[in-house]
Amino acid sequence: MIRTILGAVTAITLAMPAVALETLASPYSVSETMDKLVAAVEGAGASVIARVDHSDAAGSVDMELPESQLLIFGNPKVGTPVMQQDLRAGLILPLRVLVSEGDNGTVITWQSPNEMFSGLDVDLESESVKMSAGALQKLTAKAVE
Repeated sequence: MIRTILGAVTAITLAMPAVALETLASPYSVSETMDKLVAAVEGAGASVIARVDHSDAAGSVDMELPESQLLIFGNPKVGTPVMQQDLRAGLILPLRVLVSEGDNGTVITWQSPNEMFSGLDVDLESESVKMSAGALQKLTAKAVE
């Protein structure tokens, strides 16, 4: 029985595609980096939907996580055209960026829009997908300046 379960888990794990993530080191603390990212997002005219503190959430149930915050943000002018191509993109949008404490300091992590939308009926060469990719690059770069 255990062997069957382990075999199934292994098969499922091997069948799952690897998620390509982009990372950027930050010279600032998680909180400072996130504050700078929020300022960059708002300065670019996008809306912050939520700032989730995973470490605080873990602490609320007497568990621990390294310092980790998630920013959920977007701009309907960019996201709506993607969702017009495939409403399932609504499972992915708004955009998300994780700022966390790693072994070597603070790290910003996000998934590229091409990776996010692969498998959907979204033209990865569309202006909105390119704008999303450019925005993620620029906003995360501003957070570490």
